[in-house]
Amino acid sequence: MELESRTAEAMIEIFCHGQHGNKEGLCSECRELLDYVVQRLEKCPFQENKPKCAKCTVHCYKPDMRKKIRAAMKYAGPRMLYRHPVLSSAHYLTGK
Repeated sequence: MELESRTAEAMIEIFCHGQHGNKEGLCSECRELLDYVVQRLEKCPFQENKPKCAKCTVHCYKPDMRKKIRAAMKYAGPRMLYRHPVLSSAHYLTGK
């Protein structure tokens, strides 16, 4: 779960910096999203055997939060390889 949390945090940071113009830290909206994502990961019924959320049979995000994280992932995904190559590689190789 630690890898997923760190990856989500990195993606939300990239999104917030690029879309909301914050150079340090997260805006309140992105902080709320990150807190929500971490909370949902902690309560995931699959824990360490967790698949990628997109392939999961249990959708535990509220629809509005799912929309927000998808937007963040869509923006940050292509930028992750350059900004966080180790996290990107681990995410790709583990399938999580």
